[in-house]
Amino acid sequence: MPFSKPEVTSDVTSFDAPPSSQHPAMRHKSGLIGSINLGLTVLALLSSMTIVGTSAETLQVYNTTRLGNGHFLSIWPNEFDIRPTVALVTCGSIILVSSILSLVAARVPAIANKTLLSTSLSLLLPSISLVAALISTSFFYGVNASSTTFSLQSWTCQWANISMDVKPHWGTLCKESKVALYLSVMMIPLQLLVLGTVVVGFLGRVKGWVVGRKVEGDRKGSPALS
Repeated sequence: MPFSKPEVTSDVTSFDAPPSSQHPAMRHKSGLIGSINLGLTVLALLSSMTIVGTSAETLQVYNTTRLGNGHFLSIWPNEFDIRPTVALVTCGSIILVSSILSLVAARVPAIANKTLLSTSLSLLLPSISLVAALISTSFFYGVNASSTTFSLQSWTCQWANISMDVKPHWGTLCKESKVALYLSVMMIPLQLLVLGTVVVGFLGRVKGWVVGRKVEGDRKGSPALS
């Protein structure tokens, strides 16, 4: 009676590579970095809206209450530099638009799925916001260093304790000017953080792609067991 050779079964089980070329752990980390970037961008958007709103309000009050030169009872000084407030409105608007475009680029699949394009926009737009924040703050501190020329903030805060029944309300204008300035200063480290998350996220995606390709290569190169 012929003997049949017993079949040898292998205890080694095969594994499936990730469906994409990025390793799952790296993909999770990349998603976390993306969420942080999204949160910081939303914060920049809300802050820029506040900057534009408060500085535009103070500028509007100034334009409607100033009498111009030649009036003896003018409530605004002749030596007055409005450029810091104009810079806050302008640069705040630039940051606002850049933040909106950043959010659109992050949520539109046609852009987000193209790593080179999305990364380029993610670096460019916060860089524009960073430059705008630096310009707006430099205008203020440049004018504020003068001992003879007043800015809208320095003049209104000088009279902030005086109660007014009609415009201009010095205390309100002082607070609005400070809020716009402080948010502009805060925007500098905020945009640096946004840029940092973009760089870290890009490096994470590259590393995840390399690890994913290595896993797929190991699977394809391993001998098939039957």
